[in-house]
Amino acid sequence: MSLNPFEQKPMKYMDSLMDWTEMYPKAYDKNSVSPYTKLRIILMNGTEYEAIWYSHQFHRHCADNDIRRELAEVRRVEQQQQKKISCLKPINENFLEHAIGYEHLAIDLTAILAQREKDPNVKMALDFALLEDFDHLYRYANLMDLEHQKKAETYVNSYVEMMPGRPTISEHRYPYDDVKRFINNKNADSLTKLNIAIITAAEQQTMNYYKNQAAFYTSDLGRKLVAEIGMIEEQHVTLYGGLMDTTCTWLEGWLNHEYTECYLYYSCYEDETCPKTKSIWERMFQQELVHLHKAAEMLKTHENKEWAEVIPNATFPELLKFSPQKEYVRKVLRDTVYLTGKKEAYEDVKKLPKNYEFFKYQQKINHDVDTVPSHNVITDTINAKGQDYRFQESEHPVKELRDRKVDNVNVGR
Repeated sequence: MSLNPFEQKPMKYMDSLMDWTEMYPKAYDKNSVSPYTKLRIILMNGTEYEAIWYSHQFHRHCADNDIRRELAEVRRVEQQQQKKISCLKPINENFLEHAIGYEHLAIDLTAILAQREKDPNVKMALDFALLEDFDHLYRYANLMDLEHQKKAETYVNSYVEMMPGRPTISEHRYPYDDVKRFINNKNADSLTKLNIAIITAAEQQTMNYYKNQAAFYTSDLGRKLVAEIGMIEEQHVTLYGGLMDTTCTWLEGWLNHEYTECYLYYSCYEDETCPKTKSIWERMFQQELVHLHKAAEMLKTHENKEWAEVIPNATFPELLKFSPQKEYVRKVLRDTVYLTGKKEAYEDVKKLPKNYEFFKYQQKINHDVDTVPSHNVITDTINAKGQDYRFQESEHPVKELRDRKVDNVNVGR
């Protein structure tokens, strides 16, 4: 069903507030929950964090206390929503089990967005980072097998393969090369704007999770791996966040954030298979309508702009629906595994000049391969078990990455 959220009547603000009972839901059962329910929960937790973070930044850069009060009012409910979503995660789900979900989300979400993306620059960014998150899943899966003797595919219902992507050691680029061209909202497709907003929030959530959790991991090897992958997630946030239109006003940006949340909650509601969680998405969509209409009101009051000037095609486009993306990932792997960043573009690493910043940065950071955590996780697994851990349905599409008894540190580097 097509739906324009601006045409929906919102509830009253006070009716959108939650008491402590509603704010603390019953967590899912990690042994029976659908992996895609977990992915939606991780995605919406990150989306709420992004909304709250943007609102705080707006608050700190705004001299009008009338606007600041309205932001604070909306932000209070966003805080409640985020707390409720985050507590859907059960107490007995450990870091690695949760991290497997984070990387599964990154892979399937990125692949879905890339396949529907019309802007070649945005699509290339999605395909590029996809292979890196794919490799992160492989590294975490090996750590789980090594330290906990558990098979990661059981946590994803075999919906996603686990094998090397662009090796994490090859992902460390000079900072310049993650800065790409940004879009212009006035002529960008509505789906492109949504794709950028969604993937930025999702990757930022991953970056923050690893940033805050690395030191709590219970082994030195795990702490080091989370820190290394967390560095790459920051690069991804630079990459994706930098695609956003830089010319938007703060109020336009607020409206776009609320529209994205409405779109995602409605997508989650339509896609959800768990009745209990489905009702949560429905409730939160209704709450977001309050926020969207408030942002539109503020835009009209303070900039004399109608919402349609910012979001001219507000009827929701194709909704986000999760499904396995194995074949697409394999195609991107086969075609682009050797790419790296080159300022606003991408280049086969073998074609870069020998004095290019990528190699200088690699030499500074990774000059001793035996100290690189992502490499050590695989070598330790091979030494302990005779080969790495993988879950793959057929031969790896890249010949150089098929050997299960050697961790390749040259592909893409």
